[in-house]
Amino acid sequence: MQKELGNRIKELRKSKGLVLKDLSKKTNLSIGFLSLVERGLASAGLASLQNIAEALEVDLGYLLNPSQGSQKKRMVIRSFEHEHFCPENSKYIYFSLAGSIEDKKIDPMMVLFLPGETRDTVAPFIHKGEEFIYVLEGILTFFIEDKEYELYPGDCIHIQSTVPHNWGNFTNRLVKALCVVTPRIL
Repeated sequence: MQKELGNRIKELRKSKGLVLKDLSKKTNLSIGFLSLVERGLASAGLASLQNIAEALEVDLGYLLNPSQGSQKKRMVIRSFEHEHFCPENSKYIYFSLAGSIEDKKIDPMMVLFLPGETRDTVAPFIHKGEEFIYVLEGILTFFIEDKEYELYPGDCIHIQSTVPHNWGNFTNRLVKALCVVTPRIL
């Protein structure tokens, strides 16, 4: 998947007449890193992929699944039809819960947080939009600026995504959460 994703990014970049330096300026990602991603030698996190998608003027969903645009309109999505995405070397699996209505503003998803993450791998980040997270199972640790919150089943959080934040599962059990974000990422 990593190689195909890199090829899609490279093809889109070239089709828009951009060189790596142009894409680097638009995304604030290094030329070296972008080159590695395009060749399938490095994986990009979700926030980086979102920056790349915005710079290339496509939805992140298109980068991850280019056939997405050709699907018929769906309002009801059965449990066995959920599209999923797992960034390379990630402890998260994202399941899209969104229908295929035009001009979606929100991106509802189910996120599975695999056990065994460590605090030293969680770095705060910011992006445009807002996030709502509702914990269904397990204990999710959420970081907002310099504060740490443990969220239990039934707990939720709603933040502006421009505040430094991140999350992690530091337990030995699976954590499941419902997330709704803007702008769309899947």
